[in-house]
Amino acid sequence: MHIYFSGIGGAGIGPLALIAHQAGYTVTGSDKTESQYTEYLRRHGITLHIGQTRDKIEAADKQSPIDWIVMSSAIQLENPQHDELVYAQEKNIKISKRDALLNEIISQKNLELLAVAGTHGKTTTTAMLIWGAQKLGIPVSYSVGAKISFGDMGHYEPGSKYFIYECDEFDRNFLQFSPKISGITTIDWDHHDIYPTREEYKEAFRQFISKSQLSILFVKDTEYIELAISSSITSLSEDDENLKKITLHGEHNRRNALVAAHMLQTISDASLDTIVEILNDFPGTQRRFEKIVENIYSDYAHTPEEIAATLQLAKELNNTVVVVYEPLTNKRQHFMQEQYNDIFEPATKVYWTPSYLAREDPNQHILTPSELIAGLSPNTNAVSAELNDDLLNKIKEHAANGALVLCMAGGGGGSLDEYLRANLTVQ
Repeated sequence: MHIYFSGIGGAGIGPLALIAHQAGYTVTGSDKTESQYTEYLRRHGITLHIGQTRDKIEAADKQSPIDWIVMSSAIQLENPQHDELVYAQEKNIKISKRDALLNEIISQKNLELLAVAGTHGKTTTTAMLIWGAQKLGIPVSYSVGAKISFGDMGHYEPGSKYFIYECDEFDRNFLQFSPKISGITTIDWDHHDIYPTREEYKEAFRQFISKSQLSILFVKDTEYIELAISSSITSLSEDDENLKKITLHGEHNRRNALVAAHMLQTISDASLDTIVEILNDFPGTQRRFEKIVENIYSDYAHTPEEIAATLQLAKELNNTVVVVYEPLTNKRQHFMQEQYNDIFEPATKVYWTPSYLAREDPNQHILTPSELIAGLSPNTNAVSAELNDDLLNKIKEHAANGALVLCMAGGGGGSLDEYLRANLTVQ
């Protein structure tokens, strides 16, 4: 079967393309721009092209007839007349989002799904599960939305029993699955364009949990979504003594590790103490408080709750924290503008760059850094900035003077994160 991935460089679709490739399918794809992800996929033997035009997908189809096209949600939302979408419709080629294909692979390979869901921390917790399973000697297949040092972003392991997956609530994707075990990291209202009200967001999580044989989450989150407790729910206390045994930096990382530990305990014979020791050595993932060079870190935080958690982590390491912030999507900023308030107060200084644009409403005013800064508390030291040499020199200067420079970049190709990697010597 020839599967064509449209938007193959995305953090969700890219790993799935790797999995399909390893599972024996013919895989090709396209993306709008080059990125570290497209280069990563090429290095792993996947044929792809840049530029999503009719002539290019037609050439791929002629070389090997396409049976199934997997499209990112962004493509169908941004442009219903997208060349690849129109071509697929004309040729009667099957079109789906990534979840339909993943369900097909899980079913064909008789795998049981271990799902990680939640507003924040999904990628890190998914990676913790993969790390823990490897150290415990449990063969697993998996998909994770970031590069990891101990495996590929996506991997199919012949003979594995479990598939570990980062289940995203965007576009209600996670409701396509029926997991054996679900780990819920934390829940805060997000993706306001998909869930216009807080209650709709809560209800989606209740539905997801109802489709899971076992769900593991903290009491705080069961109360937030008003979840009816049953035998299929494991509630973790915020005062759990095991949290004190977890030595990872950041309160949110310690909480996420406890969720991962309980999931791993369910599928292994190891004690919780043994699993916690394994997770204490977790090396982290790319773009989740990742050290780029000395004193300069890249992180994916892009909501107030994530920003607060990452700042708390940074302050554990250095009392002087300088933030460079690139918001993720203009659409999100219209909902979040009033929520920032005092979130950045712990930072010594904030450089606020233009939002990374994706899945935007063309009729919506693009909020500028100055407009967003105007809503911050008076105790926040924030200034507008652009991705240029002036900002780069300031970042280097702060780092040289001993500050921890925390660069929060939401986007992919062309983002603050890629700008840093292109202009700094990566260790």
